[in-house]
Amino acid sequence: MRVPLVTAAFLCLCAGLLAGFAGAAWPVVALVGAVAGLALWKRDARAGALSLVVVAAAMTARDVRRRDAACHAAAAKRGVWAVVLDERAEPRAVARGAVRGGACPLRATLVVRQGTADAGEVVAVRGDASVAGGRVLVRDARLARTGERHVLPALRARAGVLIDRRFGDDAPLVRALVIADAGGIDPEVRDRYAASGLVHALSVSGLHVALVAEALVLLLRAARASPRVASLGAVGAVALYVALIGCPAPAVRAGGMLALDAAARALQRPTSPWAVFAVAAALPLVDPRVVLELGYQLSVAGMAALVAGRVVARELVRRAADADGQPQRPGMIARAEAWLRRAGDGPRVTLLRELVVGTLATAVTAPLVAWHFGQVSLVGPLANLAAAPVLALLQPALFLAVVVAPLDGIGPFVAGAARVPLAALDAVARAGAGTPGAVWHVAPSGGESWLAGMGALALLVAGASVRHRRRALRLAGGALVAATWAPLWPGRDRGVAELHVLDVGQGDAVALRTRRGRWLVVDAGRAWRGGDAGARTVVPWLRARGGVVAALVLTHPHADHVGGAASVLARLHPARVWDPGFVLGSPVYQEVLRAARGAGVPWRRVAPGDSLVLDGMVVTVLAPDSAWTASLDDPNLASVVLSVRVGRVRFLLVGDAEAPEERWLLARAAHDPAVAAALRADVLKVGHHGSATSSTPEFLAAVRPRLALVSVGAGNTYGHPSAHVVRRLQDMGARVLRTDQLGTIVVRARGDAITVQAGAERWELPTRESESELP
Repeated sequence: MRVPLVTAAFLCLCAGLLAGFAGAAWPVVALVGAVAGLALWKRDARAGALSLVVVAAAMTARDVRRRDAACHAAAAKRGVWAVVLDERAEPRAVARGAVRGGACPLRATLVVRQGTADAGEVVAVRGDASVAGGRVLVRDARLARTGERHVLPALRARAGVLIDRRFGDDAPLVRALVIADAGGIDPEVRDRYAASGLVHALSVSGLHVALVAEALVLLLRAARASPRVASLGAVGAVALYVALIGCPAPAVRAGGMLALDAAARALQRPTSPWAVFAVAAALPLVDPRVVLELGYQLSVAGMAALVAGRVVARELVRRAADADGQPQRPGMIARAEAWLRRAGDGPRVTLLRELVVGTLATAVTAPLVAWHFGQVSLVGPLANLAAAPVLALLQPALFLAVVVAPLDGIGPFVAGAARVPLAALDAVARAGAGTPGAVWHVAPSGGESWLAGMGALALLVAGASVRHRRRALRLAGGALVAATWAPLWPGRDRGVAELHVLDVGQGDAVALRTRRGRWLVVDAGRAWRGGDAGARTVVPWLRARGGVVAALVLTHPHADHVGGAASVLARLHPARVWDPGFVLGSPVYQEVLRAARGAGVPWRRVAPGDSLVLDGMVVTVLAPDSAWTASLDDPNLASVVLSVRVGRVRFLLVGDAEAPEERWLLARAAHDPAVAAALRADVLKVGHHGSATSSTPEFLAAVRPRLALVSVGAGNTYGHPSAHVVRRLQDMGARVLRTDQLGTIVVRARGDAITVQAGAERWELPTRESESELP
C-alpha cells in the first residue's frame, strides 16, 4: 500500500509549517532543496513535488510570523479594543474573549476594573494594554457595552450554567466533554486521565463528534428517516454543534470527515480513508497557525494512527488466513496465528484491531503527550479499549442531558442517568492510573521532542506503507537512539540569565536559569492526592528547556512550597538540596527528606552568608540563621531569603517571610552594608503570596523593586494578594505581575537590561537612571 499523494502533501505541508514557525525556515529550505535535487536526478517527480510543498509551507509560516509581528505591534497602539466576551465580565475578575477587527487574530484577557457585561456581548475596552503571542492583555480594563451581541458565545455560556446546575461536582468534566471548556478541571483529575492514557477524553475531539453523529443517525433512522436524510441531518446538526463550541480544530476536522463520507455515500463513490483524512484536516490551508495548537496536533496524529493501525491489523489477519494449512512454526507467533485463524471475522479480530490501533496511536502521539504533560501512559491502549464502549454511551447521553437541561421535569432525570457512564469512565481512569508501572515519567527537551516526533512520523509511515516499512522502521529506531542521547549533548553560553516564576496555583515554584542552561530551583509547588506541581508543572517546564538542576532550595516546610519537591528529586536529580532545617516539618516535608536520602542527594542546612556561583550567577543566603529559628514555631518566619546577582541585575526571593523576619533582615542591614546592598533588588518575588502579613513599608523601602512578582492561585480563599500590598508596591513605582492573572512569568537579564514576558505581556524594564543607584 502507498499513501495517496494528497495525504503525503498534507503531511509535508504540516512539517514545513512547523519548521517555519519554529524559526528554521532557511535551514529547511537548504535541506529540502538538496532532497529535491536528488529526486530530480533520479526522476522521482513525486518526491520533487513533495519537497516543493515543504519549502513553500516553511516560507509561508515565516511570512505569517513576520506579518503577525507587525500586526501585533500596530495593535498595541490601539486606545480602544472591541472584544467579544466568552464569559461574564465583572470588576476584580478576569474575563476572556476574542478581539474584533485587525489583520491578525487576537485573543483577549481582561483584568476588569470597571464595568459589567455578559458572555457574547461586544464591549469597548480601555486600559493598560500590551500584545504578544497572539494575545492582548488589558490591565485595569474599563468596559463599555456597545449593544451588540453574538449568539453562539452566549449560548455556550448558557449551556455552561445549565451544566453547573444539573451536574454539581461533576460539572467540570461535563463542561470539558460537551462544550470544550476544560478550564475548571482539577489538576488531580487531569493527571489521572493523563496517567491512564485518556487525557484526550477531556476535550471535545474527533471521537466525541463522531459519537454524537452516530447517535443522531440512529435517532433519525429510528424515526424512519431514509439513510440519506439521516446522514445529511446528522451532518447539519454536527455543524451547528461545532459552531456552538467555538469551532475547535479537532471538531472541525471530524465534522469535515463526516461530511465527506456522507457525500461519498450519497454519490456512491468509493474513497480512500487517507484522502478523506487529509482533505478534512487541511485546515492549515485556511489558517497556517492551526498547526501550533495541541488539540489539532493530537487529532491529526491520532487519526493518522487510526488509519495506519487498521491497515496493519488487516495485514495481520490476512497473513494468518494465508497461513492456514501450512506447516506451523513453533512458539508464541504460531499460537497467535492459529488463534486468529479460528477467529474469522468475530470479536477476536475486532479486539486485535482495536489493540493495534490503540498501541500505534499511543506511540505516535507519545512525543506530544510527553512534551505537554511530562509523562506517557503505558496502559493507554488497554484503558482506551475499556473506555471506548463507555464513551460510546456517555457522549450521546451528555449531549442529550444538556439539550433537555432547561426542562425541570426531564432535565434532572436525564442528567442523573448520564452520571452512570460518567462514573464508569472515571473508574476506568482510576484503574488505569492506579496500575503499577502505568506511567513512564519523562521530561524531553525541545531537541529530544523533535527527534521523537521524527521517529513517530517514521513509525506512522511504517504502518501505512509496506513498500517503505523497513526503511521507515530503521529511521524510527535511529531517531529514538538520538533522542535518548540528546540530553548528553553540551550546552552553549546564551549570555542571558532567567528567572521563571511558575504558575503552580496557590503555592511557590521559582526556577533560575544560568546563561549556560543550568537551573537553581527554589520550591516546587503544592501536592494533591494522586499528583503534585513538581511532576505536573516544574519538571516538564525545566526539561522542555534542557539543562541540569544544580541545586534545589526549599524555603520552608509548608506543603504549598515543598509538595512537588519529591518529584523534582526523583526525576531531575539535583546536585544538592539547601534547606532551613526547621524542626517542625510537615509530613510532606519529611517525605522530601526521605526522597533526598534515597536518591543520594547531599542535603545542607543553610546559614546567612552561604553562597553559590553558577555560570556567573551569584546566589547568596541572607536568612535565616539557627539562633533566629530556634525561638520560632511558625515555619514562615524561618523562610530562606536569597539574593541573586546577575551582572548588574539583582533578584530577591523571600519565600513566605513575614514582617518579623523582614525586621530581622533590616536590623542586620543596619549594621552590615553588604546585607543592605543584597536587599536592594530590581526584581522582588513578593513574600507569602502578597499576604498583608508581609511586605512592610520599611522592607519595601529597603528593596525598592522595579518589578514585583506574586505567585498566587486564582480565586484562592486566603484573599491573596492583599490589595494594600499591591497598592503599596505600585505607589513605590513597582510593576506588579501575578501568576493567577498571567500564568508563568519569565524575567530575562542581560547586562543591566531586563526583559519581562508574562502571558500576553512582553517588554523591557527601563534601566536605572544612573550607575550610582545600583547596589
